Amino acid sequence: MRFLRVLLLIMVACLLLPGKAIAFCGFYVAQADAELYNQASQVAIARDGNRTILTMANDYQGAPKDFALVVPVPVLIKKEQVNVADPKIIARLDGFSAPRLVEYFDPNPCEAPVYFRSASFLNSGVPEAAPQRTANDASLGVTVEAEFTVGEYDIVILSAEESDGLETWLSQNDYKIPKGVSRLLKPYIRQEMKFFVAKVNLAEFADTGFKALRPLQIAYESPKFMLPIRLGTVNSQGEQDLILYLLSPKGQIELTNYRTVQVPSNVEIPEFVQDDFKDVYKDMFSHSYEKEGKKVAFLEYAWDMGWCDPCAAGVLNREELEEAGVFWLDNSSNNSVFITRLHLRYGGNNFPEDLRFQETANRQSFQGRYIIRHPFRGEMTCEEEATAYLRNLRKRTTQEVKTLANLTGWKFQDMGGKI
Repeated sequence: MRFLRVLLLIMVACLLLPGKAIAFCGFYVAQADAELYNQASQVAIARDGNRTILTMANDYQGAPKDFALVVPVPVLIKKEQVNVADPKIIARLDGFSAPRLVEYFDPNPCEAPVYFRSASFLNSGVPEAAPQRTANDASLGVTVEAEFTVGEYDIVILSAEESDGLETWLSQNDYKIPKGVSRLLKPYIRQEMKFFVAKVNLAEFADTGFKALRPLQIAYESPKFMLPIRLGTVNSQGEQDLILYLLSPKGQIELTNYRTVQVPSNVEIPEFVQDDFKDVYKDMFSHSYEKEGKKVAFLEYAWDMGWCDPCAAGVLNREELEEAGVFWLDNSSNNSVFITRLHLRYGGNNFPEDLRFQETANRQSFQGRYIIRHPFRGEMTCEEEATAYLRNLRKRTTQEVKTLANLTGWKFQDMGGKI
């Protein structure tokens, strides 16, 4: 009964809105999440002031013994600043912020018109010591600043004077890294950054019972607000997708060194896309990526995480937000969490610099939202109104197909048989 009362209130609220103001009332029916993409890394960054908690979930598919992760970091990282996160939290962020498809149902044109169309669908143990290594190798210019084990990962924090020496050190110490990585290490060494290096402790991994490697989470303080992506191009099989979940108590987090474009949104597309929405969105994104010259980031979602409309997944609770790295929640009024979802597709040439960000106070909401309107298929007993409705329906359907063709690059004439 409580659910029905809530649902009724929402229905009444939608009913009171003028026709064009019905921005978000509608049934959520599908979403385009990160599982769409063959090569897709997901990174969550919680940032307030100079403090950052970075959660990295990669799409590594090989044998655990061959895994190696090298991440430039602006400061020295200690053991207590590293954690292994539950992989479910990345899936929750993805589900909450993914582009979504909503549906409306046309009313009977023979009945008195109302503005309501449909209601919103509410919807670590103590690690063992790491094996001992030589503390530093003066001939290579590499210093081991710290080493420890966290979960299934053996972690080493390095500083280096020369990129060639660092590449040699990594190879000599059995880290599976691509050849030629030296040229990409040079800029980080010039900036005096440290290197967070991880590989899998096979015994610890076997004890976890997980079939895939869990996300690594790093906390640190630095005025530098950036994400290194250049090293990821070395062992890529081509272009790869990166989905960022940026969390802030203030508002949207923006890129400062690349242009950001909103994905097309709030457009009506034909109802035949409903069963194939994920593939449709994939083609939409690829088409936009090509049109923008492959050099922009796409904003797919920006929203206060205390609510959603329509909800592609339930609102995250406090425990889940903290698992995602949100560290500013307390018993005062400072409990706001704003999420910005950015989607990049990059290769070796189109993103020549690492990503740099800034926090803003912009709390404007945005979502990648796509609309299907189902025609009324019941009996119509009013000849004049029914004729006008069917005439307008034909025009609307034609326009929906043209819109889909424009968004995806598909040929209009090829879709006629699907209508």
